[in-house]
Amino acid sequence: MTTPTAFTSVSALIRRETSMVYDEGKEYLVEARLAPLAAAKGLTLEAYVARLAFEPDERRKVIDALTINETSWFRDHTPYQAFTDEILPTLLERRSTTRKLRIWSAACSSGQEAYSIAMLLDQHLPAGWEYEIVATDIATTMLERVKAGRYSQVEVNRGLPATSLVRYFTRVGREWEIAERLRQRITVRHLNLAAPYVGLGTFDMIWLRNVLIYFDAPTKQDILRRMLPMLALDGYLLLGSTETTLDLPEDLAAAWRREPIGRVQVHRRAGAPPPSTAPAVSTTPLTMTGA
Repeated sequence: MTTPTAFTSVSALIRRETSMVYDEGKEYLVEARLAPLAAAKGLTLEAYVARLAFEPDERRKVIDALTINETSWFRDHTPYQAFTDEILPTLLERRSTTRKLRIWSAACSSGQEAYSIAMLLDQHLPAGWEYEIVATDIATTMLERVKAGRYSQVEVNRGLPATSLVRYFTRVGREWEIAERLRQRITVRHLNLAAPYVGLGTFDMIWLRNVLIYFDAPTKQDILRRMLPMLALDGYLLLGSTETTLDLPEDLAAAWRREPIGRVQVHRRAGAPPPSTAPAVSTTPLTMTGA
């Protein structure tokens, strides 16, 4: 079992490097994630943790191991339905001159969210439109997986429609590789959400789902404050179903406006134009048949 001293040391490291909070009660998770790293070095867990102060490569491995990477294709379904039914038609209407969309998949993990969005854009964007999806994460191992675009059978079974598997993936050995034309649309960037956002530009939509719950209140507020200028005035911020801006300081809460779209709540900058009456992009329903 992880000693209190080892857990405190790891918890402090993760908070210092990522601003993520590992409170008491998460000892089991630290032990499960770090035991393989310690075993690979032939060390006990306590001895391995003690060496982290002197080995930056191992610290990076620990950060990657303890960054929450829970994800699946079209996770929770309803945000993607709202995207195709209402958000995308509005963006198409408002970007009819530039005919280009930029979307940020923040804390993208191994890329299922970014590629789920890419599949929908591939299906629903009119001819002549361009799009870029910027996928960021703090875990370098996850970013390498996004670049490779390869997934195991177990991973493709988690929410990926069978029709999408056939349409967008090719079997490579024991893995499934996503189509090159989708990989070319994904820009991968290493980014700590608690650090400055440099050189990202602005986005028509930001997906920041199921991320803020891992930060303390000041860090969460700082992230939402710094995301304001990253989002186009008429853009959309999408949080997880359990995440909200209702508990923010008065000035920051006033800067974000909650707006119901379908069965999800999106967040928009104060002063954003009202919902569009644009027609739907496609009458084809978004089906979530498992692969």
